[in-house]
Amino acid sequence: MGERWEVLMPRGYRWRRWLQLPWGWIALGVVLLWLVLTSFFTVESGEVGLILRFGKFVREVGPGLHWKFPFGVERVYKFSTERIFKEEFGFRTRTVGERTEYGPPENSEEPVMLTGDLSIVHVEWVVQYRIADPFAYRFRIADPKKTLRDISQAVVRKVVGDRTVDEVLTYGREEVADEVRRLMQAILDAYGSGIRIETVRLQNVQPPDPVKPAFHGVNQAKQEQERLINEAWEAYNRAIPQAEGEAKQTIAQAEGYAIEVVNRARGDADRFRTMLEEYRRAPDVTRQRILLETLAEVLPHVQQVLVVDPETRSLIPLLSLPAAAGGKKASSEEKP
Repeated sequence: MGERWEVLMPRGYRWRRWLQLPWGWIALGVVLLWLVLTSFFTVESGEVGLILRFGKFVREVGPGLHWKFPFGVERVYKFSTERIFKEEFGFRTRTVGERTEYGPPENSEEPVMLTGDLSIVHVEWVVQYRIADPFAYRFRIADPKKTLRDISQAVVRKVVGDRTVDEVLTYGREEVADEVRRLMQAILDAYGSGIRIETVRLQNVQPPDPVKPAFHGVNQAKQEQERLINEAWEAYNRAIPQAEGEAKQTIAQAEGYAIEVVNRARGDADRFRTMLEEYRRAPDVTRQRILLETLAEVLPHVQQVLVVDPETRSLIPLLSLPAAAGGKKASSEEKP
């Protein structure tokens, strides 16, 4: 029994004799190298390391050089907390470069959805996320990537199913993407997934191939309708202010004319009252002055003047002096 132990567990002189052999030093170097390699590790910037001892989580470490128990006693799992990950739905990126090539998904039914008005649309979208809690991401969900994809498809189908085809295809795309991101984040938080959704972007939304021509025709008609409506509003906005300006101008002119007429009437009334007072003070003088003023205004516009003797009882036809004067003048001009 003692000899058997000496064979299995050699004494000190046996170890020294074993190390004298070349392969002994090589084996020792390999063991030491393995010890160093399995004891030290580096966590890069923006990463978090999770240390497991015999499969049980013991601690979390940040960026830098760290030590752990060697020979597989402790294992480290590194997760990037700053990197943005992307999941594609309805299409797949084949090659990335100057000309990115896209291909169909593995499941052809993935992008096909039903809207609230019972129309079928082909939806392609992208979800960008990051790992906010590495511990929850690693230990609370068995397959985080598959869970994320299943949640995203369920939420997108729900949101699209609550809207009309026009909302999904045109003016409601941003609202759909925001609601999808919000609902996805709420579900992931309820699961304790440790995933933070950054953005949800609807990459491409279009009708199925058989109805594309009809749909494009409808879109063109709607665009033409919108153009005509915009032109009508433009004409309305141009005509209404002009009409309002003209109306205000007419009202202002009428108000000015009314003020002018009233002021003129008041002036005439004041002048009449003044003349009445003067007439009452000196009737003969005022009557003579008014007569002369009236004649001064009327006579310049009179072409023919007849002076009648008050004692004459009947008017005798008189020679038209201006005509006679004109005739004489004409006859005098004919003579050489």
